[in-house]
Amino acid sequence: MHSTTLRSGFALALMAALTWVVAARAELPKVGDKVPAVSGKDQDGKEWKLPEAAHKQVVLLYFYPKDDTPGCTKEACGLRDRMDELKKDHVQVLGVSFDSGQSHQAFIEKYHLNFPLLVDTDGKIADAFGVRMTGKNMAKRVSFLIDRKGVIQHVTDNASADVHLNEMKEAVAGLKSAK
Repeated sequence: MHSTTLRSGFALALMAALTWVVAARAELPKVGDKVPAVSGKDQDGKEWKLPEAAHKQVVLLYFYPKDDTPGCTKEACGLRDRMDELKKDHVQVLGVSFDSGQSHQAFIEKYHLNFPLLVDTDGKIADAFGVRMTGKNMAKRVSFLIDRKGVIQHVTDNASADVHLNEMKEAVAGLKSAK
């Protein structure tokens, strides 16, 4: 009987702890939500404050799992290749992962990326957006298109880099035509 009581007590304590952890993580923001007020440094140590960046121009904020991996490279290079078009539409691209500034610098240099990558080694930005992979120090592939009022206009939550590139291209075009 004593061991049953101990197991029950342990199970209750574990459930309480898991409930607290789940409650501490933000939910994935939805279209129409205000962007979380987060800030971070890019690969060169430059401070980026998301609400301020969004007031200057539209922001395409994308989270990705890891520098220099196949899907992440495909997505980054796809955005790189569309940068002229994105700049014409006044869109600032910001990538975010748990990788270090040094890793981001190497990734940028290797693939000639033409946009900043924010360093989120502690996961605070990923947690504010609810994109941390369960039990890992890694972000899910999720993209947010944020208008100049700081409101999320489109969310892509899909593991495929192609889906992100295509949906964000359509979302930027839709935002432009809504003006």
